[in-house]
Amino acid sequence: MEKIKIDITILAPVEKVWDYYNDPEYIVKWNFAHESWECPSSENDLRVGGKFNNRMEAKDGSFGFDFVGIYDEVVENELIKYHMEDGRNVEIVFEKADENTTKVKISFDPETQNSVEMQREGWYAILNNFHKYVENN
Repeated sequence: MEKIKIDITILAPVEKVWDYYNDPEYIVKWNFAHESWECPSSENDLRVGGKFNNRMEAKDGSFGFDFVGIYDEVVENELIKYHMEDGRNVEIVFEKADENTTKVKISFDPETQNSVEMQREGWYAILNNFHKYVENN
């Protein structure tokens, strides 16, 4: 299947965008697609072979899961590649447009349980939460 691609432009320096994307202190503040969900915990060992684990839960306690990945490539302030436990690959590019503007581009292998459009919308909703969090903090 063809990779799903999303991107967003954030009015912040690439170093801040990188830090907010990768620091568990910040991840728990933005990493959910809808206000009925939360990310109560995050662990991140940002290095090749390192692992991240973001706990995703419905606020009403009805459902939750661990979103886990293992890093394949890390270039500070530029690129992250990782694979999920099911073998799907994700690539995140941090593109410095100027001193105060960063474009974040994500491409990922789709899973087969949900439609491509639903997956794109869910990942974009999380990316948009990230965008708002970075620009407002």
